[in-house]
Order: sequence, then structure tokens, then C-alpha cells
Amino acid sequence: MDRNIRTVEDVLKLLDGLFAPEADRWTSGASDWWDTFYADRSREVPFFVGKPDENLVSYLDRGLVPPRGRALDLGCGPGRNAVQLAAAGFEVDAIDLSPAAVAWAGERAREAGAAVRFHRGDAFDPDGPLPEGPYDLIHDSGCFHHLPPHRRISYLALVERALAPGGHLALTCFASGAMGSELPDADFYRRSALHGGLAYTPDSLRGIFAGLTEIELRRMRDEPPESPAFGESFLWAALFQKPRGRQT
Repeated sequence: MDRNIRTVEDVLKLLDGLFAPEADRWTSGASDWWDTFYADRSREVPFFVGKPDENLVSYLDRGLVPPRGRALDLGCGPGRNAVQLAAAGFEVDAIDLSPAAVAWAGERAREAGAAVRFHRGDAFDPDGPLPEGPYDLIHDSGCFHHLPPHRRISYLALVERALAPGGHLALTCFASGAMGSELPDADFYRRSALHGGLAYTPDSLRGIFAGLTEIELRRMRDEPPESPAFGESFLWAALFQKPRGRQT
């Protein structure tokens, strides 16, 4: 007889276990799923390209995000944005669940001469491999929409403890009506799957990140193949700022 629920983290782990390991990309077996996904680098996957997100380039070019201090790249994948952040002048930590992704990202960083510290593991585990903040920028291109609903608690806790006052959260995620599942949160638990990722509306993002100040929220711009940046309009590009008076 199991009676071992004592903490919020115990509850979150119990909810993780409601998902079939082969059915989602976050809980048990997720690193194996992503390793298989990244195994063939020649596949025509949009974000396999060695280009930074167009919105990240835009934030830097317009001065919305000052290119200084520490940056964290969540779910860094093959490292294209981590390399851009290092080139812009940030001291960069980048983390991903997948050893294959981290290995590819490390190769790209070495080829570019970019100083990035890569970490393999769960960014939301307080006892995991990620260094403590504060970070001046937390950048997430495609991690948030692969989290089950209850893990938004873990995500917000990471942002709260790791983002410096006045720091920015740059988020790219599936846009409702364009990409991702639009099922109500409860249905993901009834079906034990995430259906490839969760779609979000602007209002849902504003509600989830209500403790941050919205700087910009728009659809990512489509970028042609010859562009030096990556862009797909099925994604939201959101930039939020932590109030300066709130301590980490």
C-alpha cells in the first residue's frame, strides 16, 4: 500500500506517471524519444537548421533584450539559439533532456567558436544539473509546449527562482489554430498523452505568465530558406520581463 505523497513535487511526479511513456515527450522515456528524433540530422525538420530564431535576433537588434549578463537556453536542442546568445555577448548555459541533442549542440558551438556550457538533464529538477541563477535572460524555443499541464508549476517555479529582477523570458510555443493540440487540460490526463504538444492562445499565455510584464506577443514571422534566421508562423513569439522590484 503506497501512501507516500507528502510534497508538491510528489504530486507532480504522480501526475507524470499518468502518461504513457511512449505517448509523450516529457516524462518517462522522453530522452530516448528525443535521441531517436535527433538521430538522423539530414531530415527536413524546420528547427534542425543552424539558424537562430528570428524573434531572438529581433529582440537583440532592437535593444529589447540587452546583450549582456547570463542567459539560459531551455530545451536547447541542436544549440542554434545558444550559439547566437554566446555570439551576442551572453554567458550561456544551455540544457536539454536528450544526450543526442546536447552532443550536436556542442559540435555546433565548437565549430562557431562559441563558449556555451551545455548540460544534459531536467531543467526543472531543483537537484538537477543546472547551475543556480540569476539569469538575465531565459530563452525557450519549443520546450514549454511539450510540458504536461501540471508541469507549468515547475516551469513558473524555475522562472521565479532563476530569472533576475528586470530579466527577460523569451518564449516560442505552438499557436492555437495553427499547431498543437487544443484539448482542455483535463483531457490530456484522461487520454494519457500530450498529442505532440499543447497549443496556446495569447490570453492563456498572458494568464500563465501574469506575474511578468508583457513586452511583446506576436506570431513568429515566416522566414524564407535564404534567410539567416529561422521563422515559422505556427509559433507564438513572446517576450516577458520580471518586475525589477521582485527579488529572486
